[in-house]
Amino acid sequence: MASTDLEKRRLARLRTYAIDQALARMHHEYPGYRPHRIVASICAYEEEGNIGGVLAKMPDTINGEPYTTLVVVDGGDDETAKVARDFAGVVVIEFPVNLGHGVALQVTYRYCIDNGVQFVATLDADGQNDPAEIPQVLEPLLNDRADFVVASRRLGVDNTSDLFRKTGVRFFSFIMNRMTGAKLTDTSTGYRGLRVSMLGDVIDRLTQEQYQTAELLITCLKRGWRASEVPTVWHPRFSGTTKKGANWLFGLRYTRVVFSTWWRER
Repeated sequence: MASTDLEKRRLARLRTYAIDQALARMHHEYPGYRPHRIVASICAYEEEGNIGGVLAKMPDTINGEPYTTLVVVDGGDDETAKVARDFAGVVVIEFPVNLGHGVALQVTYRYCIDNGVQFVATLDADGQNDPAEIPQVLEPLLNDRADFVVASRRLGVDNTSDLFRKTGVRFFSFIMNRMTGAKLTDTSTGYRGLRVSMLGDVIDRLTQEQYQTAELLITCLKRGWRASEVPTVWHPRFSGTTKKGANWLFGLRYTRVVFSTWWRER
């Protein structure tokens, strides 16, 4: 038991060190920069073939006001960070090693909390989410009708072809609605709009290094925050393959996160 605890502390300190190094580099590259009250965040791991296409489609403004585009590069051995830095106005946080998608999201949330951001949209780096839809994803937040907005592919159009994943979306939505009393159609999408004050309430409860979508949603719902949905169009990846692993493995791990989070927050 003592050796296990020591290993956990060692890994936690290494993770903290890597994050501190990434933030120090970001502050050096963008000295004195303060983000706008709206941030659009893209977490990316080895997406050099896709991130440029996503960034090229980012809207000029969100509901008529400026916003900050933040790309958190989760380590990797390709040129994802370089491609993102080539886009004017994009702020890049680059991890020196791969820490996991959940950690990249947590760093995004803490950056927004610490810098007075009010609203954040998160979307994928692979081209499946259309950045042009960010204003409609954030609209319920800006009009104070919700604190957590899910961009639902089931309410909109899903142009992908993986029937296993489509079935999983329906299955996990049913399970999580039963657990939380919500009535959401798509609980496993990473395309979301989030109120930063809500993130401030839950950030210290988030522990997942991967598959953090379910953990965040269940935690927020169980703590009484308001969730709603807007329709979205879901596209095939621009190129490459998913980093989530084989369908059966993804489903098993996601199920574990759903039930462990529900048990913790019940």
